[in-house]
Amino acid sequence: MSANLKGRVAIVTGGAQGIGLAIARSLDEAGTHVVIGDIQPLDDDALHCHELDATDEASVAAFFAHVRQNHGRPSVLVNNAGILSCAPLDRLTVSEWDNVMAVNLRGPFLMARQFASCCASQDNLAIINISSIEAFSGNPDHAAYMTSKAGINGLTTSLAIDLGPRGVRVNAIAPGWIKTEMNEGYMAQVPDRAAAERQLTDLHPLGRIGSPSDIGDVAVWLASDQSRFVTGQVIRVEGGRMAKLSLPAAFNV
Repeated sequence: MSANLKGRVAIVTGGAQGIGLAIARSLDEAGTHVVIGDIQPLDDDALHCHELDATDEASVAAFFAHVRQNHGRPSVLVNNAGILSCAPLDRLTVSEWDNVMAVNLRGPFLMARQFASCCASQDNLAIINISSIEAFSGNPDHAAYMTSKAGINGLTTSLAIDLGPRGVRVNAIAPGWIKTEMNEGYMAQVPDRAAAERQLTDLHPLGRIGSPSDIGDVAVWLASDQSRFVTGQVIRVEGGRMAKLSLPAAFNV
């Protein structure tokens, strides 16, 4: 049975590129009317995009007013907008910490609160938060990012409890390494890119790096009736990377 979301309205924050854009396109292909909220424009006539600063309460309220007036009452919210910070603790400034928390955690809170206030009468409502495998284990110098994504997992559980009686299911997707513009830019800085890609691929039992559509397909499932009894979950979409323990290179004989 394929997911059919025809006639439903979905909001995707940070959907102008990367994982967010893949989610928006996957939802669109499933029949959803998608409205992207982003601070940057989108060059895609097939999708609707409206300016949104998810960290600003007034901007969030204005965005939802626009959606309801021009597109209808939303029944799916994907909190995808997020930023990465990379700095050693002694050089991580308070302003950088606060900015990561604002985008990655306050934004989803503001969006979810507004969504819940305008959708109480609908059936099969779904909020999908984008977490990260770095909420569970991470990389050096990612204190702000890892903390914010762990917070997303906590927010997901809390919202599932509080909004469940209203018929709202709340889940999170925790992507692993996905081939996005940001990660491609990071790989471009590695001296031996080919070797780095081979080593990265070897970390995944499935033998490949993830694509944005891998996340989009899971988002469609979580938005659909097929997951109607699933809530409060953090689904790791990472090709088995966290199931495989790394060994020293000397052990590879």
